Amino acid sequence: MTHPHPSALLSAALAAAGHGWPVIPLRPGGKVPALHGERRCPGTGDCASGHRTFEQRATTDPARIERCWTAGPFNVGIATGPAGLLVVDLDTLKPTDEKGTPDGETNFLALCERAGRVMPHTRTIRTPSGGRHLYFTAPPGTRLTNTAGTLAEKVDTRAWGGQVVAPGSGTPQGPYAVLDDSPVAKLPEWLQSALTAPQGTRTAPIRPTPTRQAGRLADVVLDREVSAVAGTGEGGRNAELLRAVRAVGRFVAWGDLDRATVEAAFQAGGESAGLPASECRATIRSALDWSIRTARPREAA
Repeated sequence: MTHPHPSALLSAALAAAGHGWPVIPLRPGGKVPALHGERRCPGTGDCASGHRTFEQRATTDPARIERCWTAGPFNVGIATGPAGLLVVDLDTLKPTDEKGTPDGETNFLALCERAGRVMPHTRTIRTPSGGRHLYFTAPPGTRLTNTAGTLAEKVDTRAWGGQVVAPGSGTPQGPYAVLDDSPVAKLPEWLQSALTAPQGTRTAPIRPTPTRQAGRLADVVLDREVSAVAGTGEGGRNAELLRAVRAVGRFVAWGDLDRATVEAAFQAGGESAGLPASECRATIRSALDWSIRTARPREAA
């Protein structure tokens, strides 16, 4: 497909900001923020006093939005945490899924039935793959983060640390479109309880397509190693994190995976295993620096 016209994307960005939801530019036709990461921060402009994350740089300022979206056909990302949103992402089946596997919508309906509730009525967006984004207002005083499969298979959530692609944006698969323009409902209490229950569940940031097109091997290795870290018990968590990041680091050195994406994924895996956030960051940074410095050329690997 061709990218949506820049004027349509500008309108989409302004519409999201009109709801009070801070937005960021995403790469044309993609889901990855079109913003520099900490490693390549120029230390100028918004970052003159230090690197600012995508959540800190997200904006509702119409003037800033117009300057940005008149510069190119950027997709529109909504920073869910600063927007005060929790978005439930109901994924569709992939060709590699076993026949008869329930999709995200089916699994979420089962969760509703188990809680004795009907499917919540709220703003709903159709994704290009045919999935659904259900928008909810996050409860005040509770800092919910992203989850991946915590509630059920094919059911993820986006909150602090994540973003969702706004309607009006598009990918090669098709557009993001509004299915139900109802007001955003409050997060149901039963759903909040399920997300905050101490079940040793794994949380993870949004796993967008890397900045460069990665081979399937790189994606598979990243997912496998993050899962290994998340499932590690006490007594070897930091060592396992170091080993896993080094195993993935060569793909960053080769340009198959974006460093920021890898750092975010392992940060979530390490924290879900019980490691302190600061310890995760230090280990991940050290391991990736070592991998990038020592990685052999792809041909010799």
